[in-house]
Amino acid sequence: MWEEIRPQAAADLDRHDRAYRRWVREQRAGGRFVALVAEDPNGRPVGSGALWLMPYQPRPGPLGRPEMPYVLSMFTEPSYRGQGVASAIVRGLVRWAREHRYGRVVLHASRQGRPVYERLGFEAGNEMRLELVRAGPAPRRTAPASRR
Repeated sequence: MWEEIRPQAAADLDRHDRAYRRWVREQRAGGRFVALVAEDPNGRPVGSGALWLMPYQPRPGPLGRPEMPYVLSMFTEPSYRGQGVASAIVRGLVRWAREHRYGRVVLHASRQGRPVYERLGFEAGNEMRLELVRAGPAPRRTAPASRR
């Protein structure tokens, strides 16, 4: 998923993978993480997505719970895109949030994912951001000095 968003150095991806696995285990142990995996007829995973109950500020009304369901880590294998895999996963995550009486589900859509979410009724919000650190392209690998 991250490689498709922006090219990444292999070492950065490896570090991220270890940190993400540790984080997911902690969130699952605390009951704050739900994940769905779509499989092909042979049982191979072809898509996945998750819902994280992220901490949220208290507010009055139906959105006053101390956490907000947040969709993340959506991915569909390229050969299965356009076949409804991502839509089915998102519908399943939204169903879980409804069953647990949450008043809203939020996400940050990639350019590729935006049409999927819009078709399912998601609307653009008014979030703004200020990039304090700019992510540049992945560093190029250079040959060791003795081989140059």
